[in-house]
Amino acid sequence: MILSFELMKRISPSFPNRPKIAAFSMAALLAGLCPATADPMPWENPAYETTIRATQAESRPGPEEDPKSWTAWLRHHEDRKRWCTEQEVDLLMVGDSIVFGWSRVGNKVWDEFYGQRKAVNIGSSGDRTYHMLWHFQNGGLDGMKDRNPKLVVVMIGTNNRGIPELHGHDTAYGILALLKEIHAKLPESKILLMPIFPRGDTPEDPGRLRNDEINAILRTYVDGKTVHWLDIGHVFLDGEGRMNRELMPDALHPNEEGYRVWAKAMEPTLRKLLGEESNQP
Repeated sequence: MILSFELMKRISPSFPNRPKIAAFSMAALLAGLCPATADPMPWENPAYETTIRATQAESRPGPEEDPKSWTAWLRHHEDRKRWCTEQEVDLLMVGDSIVFGWSRVGNKVWDEFYGQRKAVNIGSSGDRTYHMLWHFQNGGLDGMKDRNPKLVVVMIGTNNRGIPELHGHDTAYGILALLKEIHAKLPESKILLMPIFPRGDTPEDPGRLRNDEINAILRTYVDGKTVHWLDIGHVFLDGEGRMNRELMPDALHPNEEGYRVWAKAMEPTLRKLLGEESNQP
């Protein structure tokens, strides 16, 4: 768009008459008329590279697993598809065994906090990012396309081994691929991205350090509008960063009390993102 000096004077009578000042003012006004667009978030583009292990969609079992477990895993895949198709879903939880545990040791807490909320848990024990990608690419989210969940909670990645010299970038990119799949298939859903929980007894534990590297990258995927962030890992630690074994007996998976602590810490954010009244019990 080209605007003449005369036209600029009509648009803004205070536009200066001195040419040099006018040139600067014209540039400023054009900047206001045509504001610079913000860089898109990385999950807005549905395409992603599949040259790294974390994004190479694969079903279970893996090479190190019992081949006979294929039938059970496929049945779980089909069950999860059915759960998301046969009912309305407002709250969807995605993850590995830590999320899957809501349906086992955390079941009583799940019923208390989410039993009346049209909530579905599609966590899968042992899954890495590429296993969940396979689930998504084979109909895992399709049953919700006509009515997107209000909120999708995502926490996964602790099972990915990653390449050490990549400092978590490969696993973080695998999680980004999941965000891309979710946003492409469920564009109306908000996403609550949770950093991977701490693991191991001490802050120096190699697994925890790896997760910390991943989490630092995950934080850059958050825009506060579509993808939100909630870090509650500290609730499982003492003041010196040591794991509270009364909440995570194996320093990785919460027990029932651990799930209760998780639910309470997450509750204010869930209510806000689900659009619930603040005084709802």
